[in-house]
Amino acid sequence: MIDFSIPSQVFIYILDLFGTMAFAVTGAFKAIEHKSDIVGILLLATITGVAGGTIRDVLLGQFPNSLSDPAYVVITVLSSISIFFLYSHLKKHWNLFLKFDAIGLGVFAIIGATFVYNLIGLNFLAIMLGGILTAVGGGILRDVFVAQIPIVFVKEFYVSASFIGISIFYLTLYFGGELYFATILGIMLTTTLRLIAMKFNWNLPKAKGSLD
Repeated sequence: MIDFSIPSQVFIYILDLFGTMAFAVTGAFKAIEHKSDIVGILLLATITGVAGGTIRDVLLGQFPNSLSDPAYVVITVLSSISIFFLYSHLKKHWNLFLKFDAIGLGVFAIIGATFVYNLIGLNFLAIMLGGILTAVGGGILRDVFVAQIPIVFVKEFYVSASFIGISIFYLTLYFGGELYFATILGIMLTTTLRLIAMKFNWNLPKAKGSLD
């Protein structure tokens, strides 16, 4: 469990809940687009919101926060119910889904990296693995459950944005920067890169002859 006596941990906890909300919204959107009922919407929103952090915690030998702290599930349930009732007003704004996905990506990539840093210290490979797993785990399961190729495998500059943001987070700490500053910088950079990539259709090279 998180030690609330440490201010930085409270800060990270709040950001983690915010990232959970952002990804839960994307899960609810996807579920509604695929004609799910309210139970399916709740389930997909919850999986999308908490799966990445849960996978990270299990691999690091920690009991998942999403299971020990009911706030995570409460956030996903409230988010999915809100989208359920507001969807008729939001369905024309598909960009909203993409923006929430970008926010969730940025927050979870750096929160995952921060979690590993607090647990292990400045280990670049561990920080990178923890950050990327947290960032993409929920989105991969979300897309698989609705029988789509995960966005992380086909969209431009998705994992790459996480990689760059986590790298800057690591370098900021390595050169003596404060955790607050490194966290905010990493989140802003990752989210901004993803949004810019969507706007300008940035793509990494693909094999010749591959289908778009």
